[in-house]
Amino acid sequence: MAITESRNPRSAELDTMGVDEIVKLMNDEDKLVADAVELVLDDVAKAVELVVKGLSAGGRLVYAGAGTSGRLAMLDAAECPPTFGTPPEMVQVLMAGGEQALTRAQEGVEDDYDRGVADAKGLGLGVNDVVVGLSASGQANYVLGVVHQAKAAGAATVGISCNPGSALEAAADVAITPVVGPEVIMGSSRLKAGTAQKMILNMISTASMVKLGRVYKDLMIELKPANSKLSRRMKRIVSIAAGVDEEAATKLLEMADGDIRLAVVMGVTDLDVEEARLRLAAAGNNLRAALEAAN
Repeated sequence: MAITESRNPRSAELDTMGVDEIVKLMNDEDKLVADAVELVLDDVAKAVELVVKGLSAGGRLVYAGAGTSGRLAMLDAAECPPTFGTPPEMVQVLMAGGEQALTRAQEGVEDDYDRGVADAKGLGLGVNDVVVGLSASGQANYVLGVVHQAKAAGAATVGISCNPGSALEAAADVAITPVVGPEVIMGSSRLKAGTAQKMILNMISTASMVKLGRVYKDLMIELKPANSKLSRRMKRIVSIAAGVDEEAATKLLEMADGDIRLAVVMGVTDLDVEEARLRLAAAGNNLRAALEAAN
């Protein structure tokens, strides 16, 4: 029996517990997740290396999931454009049941292997793409269909599951398998397994974008002024990175037409807009490299 489907002896009498006991038990179980993820960090790092290599060559990062796993993948992909300034096609999601499965569970669709194959074919996957399949049990046929088709197309594949020895673990080039143990409610993998998957997705997308130069130090340098909060954050980022006050940061952003990288290069080097733009271009649009070239 899959670990994700087994019973947890600590919650065998869950319905007899008081509310305070239930939430404490859940908190105690959640504490096990970070330790489980720590044990697979080497595999997470391997996955990041695949993603960086693929995206650097013009490929795409494609998540594939069903149910909770698919919804977590959608969440991570949706956050990449506002956080890292990625174009919509760079990080995509194939989800069993399509977008309607985001808000209404469609449990049967995870068994459709042929739909997974067809959806993967529809993307026209190639050798620079990286497909990350997510399935808590590691047995979701839709996800296996996507991963198998991805491999046939020459794409790199990563499998994230919480069940050692699963079909997904066997299929992927890089398998990430944190063993979080049985859930507080038997089989409800939206709990610890879902938390583990969310943590790993955070690591894969964030570390990849950092290595692709979409982060400078710990600062988001691809922000766009979509609302007042982000406008204020952009000014603070330029102020920190360029070592200027907020008034100067505001002027730099205006001259740079909202381009944080360009504003920082101007602030640090005193170059005008065109000279700063050339400096960035010569550095492959990498802010750190552009600033180091100025020294």
